[in-house]
Amino acid sequence: MRWICPGRLGTTLAEWFDRFPATAELQEDTYLLDPHLPELSVKIRSGRAFELKICHGSLGILDAAGRARGRMESWQKWSFPVAPPSKVSEGPAGWRSVHKKRRISQFLLADGEIRAVTAGRGEEPRCAVELTEVRFSGAAWWTLGFETTGPTSLLHSHLEATASLVFAQDLPEGIKLGMENSMSYMEWLRRRSGRTARRSK
Repeated sequence: MRWICPGRLGTTLAEWFDRFPATAELQEDTYLLDPHLPELSVKIRSGRAFELKICHGSLGILDAAGRARGRMESWQKWSFPVAPPSKVSEGPAGWRSVHKKRRISQFLLADGEIRAVTAGRGEEPRCAVELTEVRFSGAAWWTLGFETTGPTSLLHSHLEATASLVFAQDLPEGIKLGMENSMSYMEWLRRRSGRTARRSK
């Protein structure tokens, strides 16, 4: 589940998110947008991994504490290490780069309770929540995303429990997370790239 909004990440939203422990990282992801591959996301992550994701469809709509409403989707991911490329073309080959500055908090659901934990790669099912500053085609955006991993039977309840905890505190004034800006990175990139192409004609 993800929301993507235009503009720079505000201080008040960063402070709202920073009440949970988080790690920070910078990365440049390069996505394949042309040819269009329905239900697939193909990218090179920070020049180190080739990632392929396939969307298995919608898991419904999540209404979190009346403060955020978004689409839940099921994705399966494969990741393969690659040697850093000299440069990925952003021309005819259809690759487009997105620069990201991410804050990532992780949450575990144990004994019926959800709690924030220090980021790591444990075996337990967990939900990662990221607040990310994004630069694409010279414009600033930000995104808030939830990604749950673990047994299929626990994904929905874990996501709901994490969202309830994160949104237990009101969002800063003026921040609206609704269906109109709830989408995956690939859907957002295709929308933006389509508008850019129309303007350049």
